[in-house]
Amino acid sequence: MAKKTSKFVCGSCGYEVAKWMGKCPGCHDWNTMVEERTITKPAAGKRSSFAHSKLPTNHAPVALKEVVIQDEARVVTSFNEFNRVLGSGVVPGSLVLIGGDPGIGKSTLLLQVSSQLAENGHVVLYISGEESVRQTKLRADRLGAISENLYVYSETDMEMIEQAIEQVQPRFVIVDSIQTVFRSEVASAPGSMTQVRECTAELMHLAKTKGIAVFIVGHVTKEGTIAGPRLLEHMVDTVLYFEGERHHAYRILRAVKNRFGSTNELGIFEMKESGLHEVANPSEIFLEERSKNAAGSTVVASIEGTRPVLVEIQALISPSIFPNPKRTSSGVDHNRVSLLMAVLEKRVGMLLQNQDAYIKVTGGMKLSEPAVDLALAVSIASGYQDIATAATDCIVGEVGLTGEVRRVSRIETRIKEAEKLGFKRIIVPANNLAGLAKSSGIEVVGVATVKEALKVCLGKF
Repeated sequence: MAKKTSKFVCGSCGYEVAKWMGKCPGCHDWNTMVEERTITKPAAGKRSSFAHSKLPTNHAPVALKEVVIQDEARVVTSFNEFNRVLGSGVVPGSLVLIGGDPGIGKSTLLLQVSSQLAENGHVVLYISGEESVRQTKLRADRLGAISENLYVYSETDMEMIEQAIEQVQPRFVIVDSIQTVFRSEVASAPGSMTQVRECTAELMHLAKTKGIAVFIVGHVTKEGTIAGPRLLEHMVDTVLYFEGERHHAYRILRAVKNRFGSTNELGIFEMKESGLHEVANPSEIFLEERSKNAAGSTVVASIEGTRPVLVEIQALISPSIFPNPKRTSSGVDHNRVSLLMAVLEKRVGMLLQNQDAYIKVTGGMKLSEPAVDLALAVSIASGYQDIATAATDCIVGEVGLTGEVRRVSRIETRIKEAEKLGFKRIIVPANNLAGLAKSSGIEVVGVATVKEALKVCLGKF
């Protein structure tokens, strides 16, 4: 007979215990333990020991040097931005998790990708657990995503989904969303950690055994991370985040985990009435509304994956009436802002300890590489002194705690991108000038310290 068991699982970290506790032993949060009941079936028989059994030939251990690698062709969609984030295309048999805020466009993106794959002759099964077939058809009509090879199925039962996959024999499967799918033999409610884990494991088994590329949509928490146990992100091959403001047109697709490509790539899309359209040159988009001769505004050439992106950084510095001034940042790390303000105060002599600082990266971009330090420091100094930087200046460099400007990688690529967009001068670390080919279209200025950079950009210090 089947045996019913119950356990308590932490809703924050997934820690499992046998009895209820007020405080989770794993993450130390209070009142996060939730009871989950599971039904376990008795084992059919006892396995023999390894010493008295022989593994199948295809499951036996193999010497690493004897493993033969076969490069399997990736499937390319019509979205070059989508292909770039995945690593030049969709890998057959891969399991991809896409997360994002509600209404950001996850279902729209996957429905458009499904239509593109179906038009290329691939059989695609779109499984919707949150919408009916008619609702999906209405969106497909609006997007123009209609194809004979695109099948739609509204179901949440995992057993029925497996039967549909067996019947249609698709090459690509989209599950929207994983929090709505459940297995009947698991007593937990749909969306619980046990259900999400079991259903994802079954989809992973289908992907690996049948060579089907599976895309699953995951809900996110209020912090913006994938809802459910962290184990979900460990199980899949690729984790993508679809980011952006619902009230703005631009969306950013970012990879945070990718077993088949780089995790530094990002794709940029624009949401229109007819669906998502890829942005071929994001630098022009991010700089098209930049104000001329505005204090606190600088442009940095950042490398995102394999391509350079020019982004505007804005800083507003104003006197504070409170004992503890505010340090607010959007698009850059809050600790980095505090660090650079300390460097400006100690090494340059700027009194910033009684100033509120508001830092913003325009366009919804998030900059994390060290090469944006110098542009951020110049932006803060420009806002504090109320002196505008030249609209044709671009700034690149890493700043150390002693005030030195350190070299950055791929400086030639950054210079070419700034020259292509019409910038007349680019400020770079002095150590990057060695061996750098001269360019006739843009002036390259090397600086060794932050004080020297502020003198070049602002004419002071």
